[in-house]
Amino acid sequence: MNHTRQVTMFIGAMLLAGLGAASFAGFQSHTLHLPIALGILALAAATSRMKAKLPGVHGNMSANLPFLLTAVVKLSAVEAVLIACACTAVQCWPRKGGKLNAQQMAFNLSMMAFASATASLMLRADWLGGWKSGPLGIAMATATLFLGQTAPVSGIVAMSERRSAFFIWRELAQLSFPYYVASAGLTFMVQTMSSQLGWGLALAVFPVMYGIHRSYKMYFQQMTGHMRIEVHARAAAVGA
Repeated sequence: MNHTRQVTMFIGAMLLAGLGAASFAGFQSHTLHLPIALGILALAAATSRMKAKLPGVHGNMSANLPFLLTAVVKLSAVEAVLIACACTAVQCWPRKGGKLNAQQMAFNLSMMAFASATASLMLRADWLGGWKSGPLGIAMATATLFLGQTAPVSGIVAMSERRSAFFIWRELAQLSFPYYVASAGLTFMVQTMSSQLGWGLALAVFPVMYGIHRSYKMYFQQMTGHMRIEVHARAAAVGA
């Protein structure tokens, strides 16, 4: 089968999965938290353009992850999906003079809808009982969001570049998993503080996230520079 057709079919399957998960999340959501949701949306959208390019992989790591996790933990499933999709649209929107890639936008929106919906539904699973708002619930939601984002990206990149999906996923996991862990810890901190100090002050800890993101961006830039030097050195050795 032509790999272009495979990519198109994969994107179509992702669209169906995203629509299905988002629809089910909508049916499961009975309470809305508009003031908090709007605050989280504003912060998440504002940090969506803060991206660090992952070295060696066609992907980016956005600074909005702690806000998306907070939406999953604190809001209803449908609110978490809407925030994730809105932020994805902001993140993928081309810069001035750029051209919108409709296929890429559709894939990213459906992937984030699926990932956030499944993470939210996982968090609210009955078997978690009283652990839903504790460390275990946040850990489960983070793991679900992590797999829901990295697995589809690995699949689409593997089809486009004809590489091993597992190899690409392993690269993504090694580069991004520590950031997911840090985001989960920050989300738990905000969840704890919000019950005592209120959400206005609790959300003020997120400048910490900006510092973490900047550190990652500098680290990835250094890795990319080292990789380029290594490639050039190998090319020069072959030419000699």
